Amino acid sequence: MFTTYSDRSEAMAITIFVMEGNVTDSGEPMFLRSNVIMEALVDRFYAWLHTVAPVQASMNLAFVQLPLLESYLSSPQVHIAASNNPDLRGGYFVNVEESRSRQVADLVASIKRDRTAMLELAAAVAAAEDLVRENATGFDVTPLYPKLPPALSGLVEITYDTSNQPSVHFLEPLAYESEAYDERRQTVQLSLDTGVERPFIMSTPRLPGPGLLDLPLAFRHPGLEELVRARISPTSAARLREALELDDAGAAQLSTFLDTRPSLSADRHISSGARIRYFGHACLVLQTPEAAIVTDPFISTNNQPGDRYTLDDLPDHIDLVLITHGHQDHIVLETLLQLRGRVDAVVVPRSSRGNLPDPSMALYLSRMGLPTVEVNDFDEVPIHGGTVTATPFFGEHADLDIRAKSTYWVRMGGKSVFIGADSSGIDPVLYRYIRSHLGQADIAFLGMECDGAPLTWLYQGLLTKPVSKKMSDSRKLSGSNAAQAGDIVTELGAEEAYIYAMGEESWEGHIMATSYNPSSYQMKQIEEFLGWCANSGIAAEHLLNKREWRW
Repeated sequence: MFTTYSDRSEAMAITIFVMEGNVTDSGEPMFLRSNVIMEALVDRFYAWLHTVAPVQASMNLAFVQLPLLESYLSSPQVHIAASNNPDLRGGYFVNVEESRSRQVADLVASIKRDRTAMLELAAAVAAAEDLVRENATGFDVTPLYPKLPPALSGLVEITYDTSNQPSVHFLEPLAYESEAYDERRQTVQLSLDTGVERPFIMSTPRLPGPGLLDLPLAFRHPGLEELVRARISPTSAARLREALELDDAGAAQLSTFLDTRPSLSADRHISSGARIRYFGHACLVLQTPEAAIVTDPFISTNNQPGDRYTLDDLPDHIDLVLITHGHQDHIVLETLLQLRGRVDAVVVPRSSRGNLPDPSMALYLSRMGLPTVEVNDFDEVPIHGGTVTATPFFGEHADLDIRAKSTYWVRMGGKSVFIGADSSGIDPVLYRYIRSHLGQADIAFLGMECDGAPLTWLYQGLLTKPVSKKMSDSRKLSGSNAAQAGDIVTELGAEEAYIYAMGEESWEGHIMATSYNPSSYQMKQIEEFLGWCANSGIAAEHLLNKREWRW
């Protein structure tokens, strides 16, 4: 299945690479091991959009992460017991053994000492929203500006909508230049994927430990690109040591993550026709000999089980990465960082420019060292032999005013493929408009998480006005149910329909923390949808782990 360093084609490539001067020392050519995990961390917490973008990160640090750590320190045994309870999987409990509580206490102390600008910004946002709610009653808001907390000076605008509902808008590019965005928060932790499930990312910080290499580097650091390039091109231990600014101990630890042979799939490219490969969750790789597209990359780093495609199976060069929305399972930084240097552009939907729950993915990813292209609905991005068109995305965001979400219509290899992500068919007429604009879909890919988590599970840190449990539970992060998925497929005229796995793949537990069984509502809805497709003459399947289509 895998090529090796002794394979003639790889050896020739390596020889050319060395002759061109790309290995600058006499060390043996080395490659990054297939099963290296790269977790991007901020103040030891797993990094994702809402823990990195400065305003949202400040809110989550102040109102979720810090209180969570303090709760653990007051009752560590409660947190540990809850973390080991399957019924509480995905809950906000710190899964750190009590013997390491001193390290958690040190983390709390460092946050309070070193992140005062972020904590002050979070308090200022909450105060500003209270000020506006109480005083912006439809009249001129100019007198409110002097009353804003100093931490927000020059960073916000107060506005009304046409119903005279006030809101505070944030000038996000300036926030990235403020003290609230501090790259010294950022580290990258390397480990080897052994198949053991990692702790849930939303609740448990990643502490130092045996077998882990912590790189105190900003996510955009060029040394990280040098490291991940070693998956497909040879380098040397000495060169990586210099690029990553390692001391002797770090260099020794790095050697455990390197191998003298690459671990690349022999069929990662195609020479004719077209294909789609399903890599798990919502990740697809669409290929022709001339172009490659990856959607919502969330890819296993463990190639040992043999039941999945991994990073080894990605093409060496990727034209476009398509991101559908900003949830932590669709814009996965630990995968995206591994793609630096081999992607022409990451396509992201344009945000609303200032709404608190809607940070810009383009700003975020560009700060990570990734090239980005922002798209509005029905913007078109060309690829060799085809096009990608951004299409609207309804639902799945707890009814918050979030514009940064997009489905995609890919024309490639003579077929039209609808990339539906977690969008909902709450208004099927939308898809009638899409078909009238773009034509009939050949294949549709959809998520059917139709009973998602409540509003407060993901957005609690951004809510400056409390909501009742009843209200939160009514506003879920839900995609299509069976009837809505059927309406989408009908309106698009799709002849084939495939439903993503919803965190069911074994390598996704640290991010998804889902626990479905055949009697779960979501599984029953998928079963109902598949039955409808069978009766309608539509080829359909509930995907899991891996799948390939060729034409």
